[in-house]
Amino acid sequence: MSDLSPPGNQPWLTIIGIGEDGPEGLGEEARRLIASAPAVFGGARHHALAASLVTGERFSWQSPFERSVDAVMQRRGTPVVVLASGDPFLYGVGATLSRHVAADEMRTIPAPSAFSLAASRLGWPLQDVAAISLHGRPIELMRPHLHPGRRIIALTSDENGPRELANLLAADGFGQSQLTVLEALGGSRERRRSAIAADFDLANIDPLNVCALHVAAGEGARILPFVAGLEDELFEHDGQITKREIRAMTLSALAPRHGQLLWDIGAGSGSIGIEWMLADPSLKTIAIEQSPERAARIARNASAFGVPHLAVVEGAAPGALMGLPEPDAIFLGGGGSEAGIVDAAIAALKRGGRLVANAVTLEMEAVLLSEHAIRGGSLTRIEIARAGAIGSMSGWRPAMPVTQWRWTKG
Repeated sequence: MSDLSPPGNQPWLTIIGIGEDGPEGLGEEARRLIASAPAVFGGARHHALAASLVTGERFSWQSPFERSVDAVMQRRGTPVVVLASGDPFLYGVGATLSRHVAADEMRTIPAPSAFSLAASRLGWPLQDVAAISLHGRPIELMRPHLHPGRRIIALTSDENGPRELANLLAADGFGQSQLTVLEALGGSRERRRSAIAADFDLANIDPLNVCALHVAAGEGARILPFVAGLEDELFEHDGQITKREIRAMTLSALAPRHGQLLWDIGAGSGSIGIEWMLADPSLKTIAIEQSPERAARIARNASAFGVPHLAVVEGAAPGALMGLPEPDAIFLGGGGSEAGIVDAAIAALKRGGRLVANAVTLEMEAVLLSEHAIRGGSLTRIEIARAGAIGSMSGWRPAMPVTQWRWTKG
């Protein structure tokens, strides 16, 4: 980015983490920098905490936040202080500003994060805890982390967050989990209270809170294992789903890598794109589905699996592919035999990207055989059989065989 070239050798932007104890928790350098700054940015709570120190002009965060970023950048080269909560680079404003300001243009003085404070109060080793921010983010993000015995610390948006979290736990079969609400950590209003999720009755919760969970799973709890090829029954579907064993092999062929984007064309239930995103929080999926009913189902499944940011495009390929962000990988699981879809997918794919296509019909298999003959790649024949009843005895019942073509764009 062109705006990352520093104007001089000295940092002009100082980001200071401030806790609920206000100036008392700040070091001498942080207090001096706040007092001498001609411009101080922060939220209303930050300004209230640092009121006794600020002598310069105060700027509160605007909505949308990009307006405040622009206001900070307009003062580039002159001393600016930004007040932040706790550690500015842990789900904080530092991460946002670092996309506009080079590291040698800024200095950061962090305070303990809410996660660190909560872990210290509970005696939980932070390296063994899942630390999740639900502040301004969907609460469904909690779902992939719900495993028996797991310890989780979640930063919420407001006083309603703990009850919403308790309701989600109870609905998904984790109602016996212990939920501890830690309020206004580090300040005079600090308080800690606990309840069982299914019986949650805490009231008058401070808007500034984090929730600590010790997860307990009841019978039938919806646990999402850390593997590819989740049980078909976990998905809502109408039969249009890549079956568990085939899905595991398909995800292996797609080979997810950090930060990559998948196009799932003819997504059906969305199972491939959902499991792609479950592999790592950095991964993204765009599911393309022409059926309105199935598109709505994909969105419901994404929420149920804790990946609510999966994007659903309702429309038929290849037309629906126009204007979408360039993919790192593409899966073709349904409808790829229609004219132009494979060519459009190949044209859109990044150089070095992977295309995986599965065929169960003779028509689609013919397309894949032709593409393999022209472009190379690898072909795999996948045949699965499951034991089932044959009269009073048992035998193997074969599923429809799948032909899989895997190709990498050179």
